[in-house]
Amino acid sequence: MRHDIKPNERAFSSKEVAEEVGIATPTVRKYGQILERYGYEFFKDRDRRIFVQSDIEALIAIRDTDKPLDDIARELVKQQKSRLENPGQNEVAVSDTYDQSLQDNDQLREFLKLISQELAASREMNVQLQNDMAELKTTVSRLQQDHHVISAGVGNSAQKTQAKLEKMTKQQENYYEQLLEQEREKSESLQEELQLMREEQKKEWRLQNDYNRRLEESVNRKSEGGFFEKLLSLFRN
Repeated sequence: MRHDIKPNERAFSSKEVAEEVGIATPTVRKYGQILERYGYEFFKDRDRRIFVQSDIEALIAIRDTDKPLDDIARELVKQQKSRLENPGQNEVAVSDTYDQSLQDNDQLREFLKLISQELAASREMNVQLQNDMAELKTTVSRLQQDHHVISAGVGNSAQKTQAKLEKMTKQQENYYEQLLEQEREKSESLQEELQLMREEQKKEWRLQNDYNRRLEESVNRKSEGGFFEKLLSLFRN
């Protein structure tokens, strides 16, 4: 049990210690929990820690160390145990001093002031936590709304893009069908022209054959007539 408090030594609240050491109030509680984990003793009023100068020095040592927090905590616990086992001349038993301090009006007022400050700090922290929670809820709600808007925008954009793609695909299909129809029409027209050309060529061939046949017959008749005339002229002579 601690018995190293000095007569008329001032007690500090967590908030005052935070201001004295230059760290946040939650950090004071964190350091206190680490020290207690390895056996460090604090003066307490129920569950509330009451800090004295030696405790502040321990917190400063934790703040300024480059060692792991667990290692420095073990060293501070050893120092406290050594100090409690070998008390100085100016130290008195905690039971006597603590009782006397409560009986002294100034110490009692200081103690009540400490409790009041702790309560005020707790209320302030609760208000801050409530404000933080409300702000967090507002942020979450805004993020949900933004997500909904983004999702809706992405959905609409995807639908519009899909509609455009379908429209372009339909237009391409129609264009290709038109090209195919034009090619079919051209092919049919060419086939008809070829057929007409073949028929015209056949007709020309027939006409040419008829002409050649008549010409041949005419030549043959003329050749036969000339032979008989020559024969008659011989007889006449």
